[in-house]
Amino acid sequence: MIRQPAPPRIDAKRRATFDPKRQQFAGAAGHGAGLNGGGGGGGGDYPHRLNFYLTPPTAEITLEQFEQWAIDRLRVLAELESCAFRNKTGSETQAHMKAVLDKYLPLSSNQAGGGPSTQGRAERQKDHYSHFILRLAFSRTAELRQRFARAEASLFRLRFALDDGRDRAAFVAGLRLGWEPVGPEEMRARAPELLAATPGLRRLEGGEDGGGGWVKVGWERVPDLVEGRRVWLCAGEAYVPAREQTSLVVAEFTARLEAGLELTARAVPRLDEDDRLTPILNHLSKNFATPSAFFDGDHNNEAAALVASLGGAPLTARSIDSLSRAHFPLCMQHLHRTLRATGHLKHFGRLQYTLFLKGIGLGLDECLAFWRAAFRHLAADRFDKEYRYNVRHAYGDVGGDANRRAAGARPFACQKILTEHPPAPADAHGCPYRHLAPEPLQALLRDAAAVTDRDTLAAVRDDVAKKRFHIACNRVFDYTHRVELRRARDDDGPRALAPGPPPALDLAETIVHPNQYFRRSVLLAARTAAADAVGAVGAADAPPGGAAEG
Repeated sequence: MIRQPAPPRIDAKRRATFDPKRQQFAGAAGHGAGLNGGGGGGGGDYPHRLNFYLTPPTAEITLEQFEQWAIDRLRVLAELESCAFRNKTGSETQAHMKAVLDKYLPLSSNQAGGGPSTQGRAERQKDHYSHFILRLAFSRTAELRQRFARAEASLFRLRFALDDGRDRAAFVAGLRLGWEPVGPEEMRARAPELLAATPGLRRLEGGEDGGGGWVKVGWERVPDLVEGRRVWLCAGEAYVPAREQTSLVVAEFTARLEAGLELTARAVPRLDEDDRLTPILNHLSKNFATPSAFFDGDHNNEAAALVASLGGAPLTARSIDSLSRAHFPLCMQHLHRTLRATGHLKHFGRLQYTLFLKGIGLGLDECLAFWRAAFRHLAADRFDKEYRYNVRHAYGDVGGDANRRAAGARPFACQKILTEHPPAPADAHGCPYRHLAPEPLQALLRDAAAVTDRDTLAAVRDDVAKKRFHIACNRVFDYTHRVELRRARDDDGPRALAPGPPPALDLAETIVHPNQYFRRSVLLAARTAAADAVGAVGAADAPPGGAAEG
C-alpha cells in the first residue's frame, strides 16, 4: 500500500492565508459556468438574465442591502401569489407583473458586445443575492419551502417567457440538461405520430434538416405536458416540441431548487449565524404571508392633499364619518363603528386607529378633537388626564428624543396587524378577516362595506379559510370600487382618466397596508371627479344640438 503524504499543517501561531468560505465556490465562475447556471460568455459572472441559482454568492454586501434586496424580492413573489389566487390568466399576469418587476427586480438585457452593462450586472447581482437570502429564510419548514419553490418557479416561468429568444436559447444551451435531440431521420419516421399528438401543430418544427425543434426526455420530467396530452409518449420517453420546452426547463428549475432547499434546511441549524441576521430572516419568513409596508410623512401629506382636493376643504375631525363609509378598509371601519356605538376603544384599538388617522393626514389638534368628541361618556378633564398623552406620543409630539425625531410611530401595516397583539373577545382591533368568526365577518361585509354579491362573499369566505387574508381584502376593494376601477382601466373614449392634478394611479401592486387602501380609494374618487369635470367642460363647449361648425 502506497502511503499518501499528509497535507501540510498550518502553524497554530501563524494566521491562515485563505478563507474557506470564499474558496468554497471560487471555481464555479472561473470554469465558464457563470453564477446564473448558464454557459459562459462575455458577461463575466452573469452572462444571462435568467438564473438557475446553482452557485451561492460569496462576496460581501452591506446589512442594508441584505435586508432591502430580500424585501424587494419578497414583494415580487407576493404579487405573483396574488395573481394566482385571483385566477388571472397568463397574459394578465404578465401585464400585471411587468411594472412590479421593473420597480423591484429589473433585469436589463445584454449589450451589443454580449455582456451586461455595469447597471445590468448590478441588477443581476441583486437578483442572485436576494434569491439566496430568501432561501435561507424560507427553508426552515416544509410549508415555507413548498411555497417558496412554487413562487420562484412562477417567477422563473414569467421571466423565461419574457426573455429574448436568442438569449433564452443561449441560456438553455448552457444548462446541459441531458436532453436527447430528435434527429431528422427519426423525425421523418415518426412524423404522423408527432403531428397527431401535438395540438395545433401542422408541420414539424426544424424542417427537413432541423431536428433541433424536438427533444426526448423521460416522461416523468414533464408531468404537466403528459397530463395535458401535449406530447407523444413512446417507450417511456416524451417527445417535446420546441414550443413546449418551457415546461421542461421550469420543471428542471423546480427540481433543482427543491433539492437545494432540502440541503439548506439541513445546514441552517449548523450554521454559525450572525446575531444581526437572525431577526431579519425571522422577519422575512413571517412577511411571506403579507409583505411589510409603511407610510411616512410624505404619504401623510399626500393623503391630506387628496382629501382636501376631493372635498374642497381640509381634512378635519368632522370629515372622518363620511370618509370611513367611502374609503376606509374593513379593519378601520370596524374600529370606527365600534367607537361610535360604544363611545370607547381599548388601548390597542386606539393605537391602531390613531396611527391610521395620522397616516391619512389628520393633524394632531384635529385628532385630539376627534377622540375627545368620540369619548362622549368622559369629561374633558378626565380625557386630558388619561388619553391625551397617548395621542400626542403617537404623533411624536412628546416622548424621548428618538420618538420626536421619528415623528412618532408609523401606521400599522397588514403584516403587523395580522401577527401582533391578537384581540381579546371584547376588543375591536386586529384584522376582521382573521380575527372574526365567519358569520360576524359576513354580516360586517354586508353592513359596513355593502358587499351583497353572493359570489364575492363566497370567494372571501374561501380566501379566509385558506388564510389568504390580504387577498380577501383586495377582493372586497375590487368589488366596492368596481365602477371606478373599470373607468380607470378604460383608456379609450371620453370617460378615459387622463393624467391631471391627482398623482399617478398605481393599480399593479396588491394592497398590503390600510393606508394604501385608503390612498387608492381616494385617488380613484379624485381622478373620477377630475374626469367628470373635464367631460362637463367638453359638453358645455360643444355646439348646441350637435350642429357642425361652419
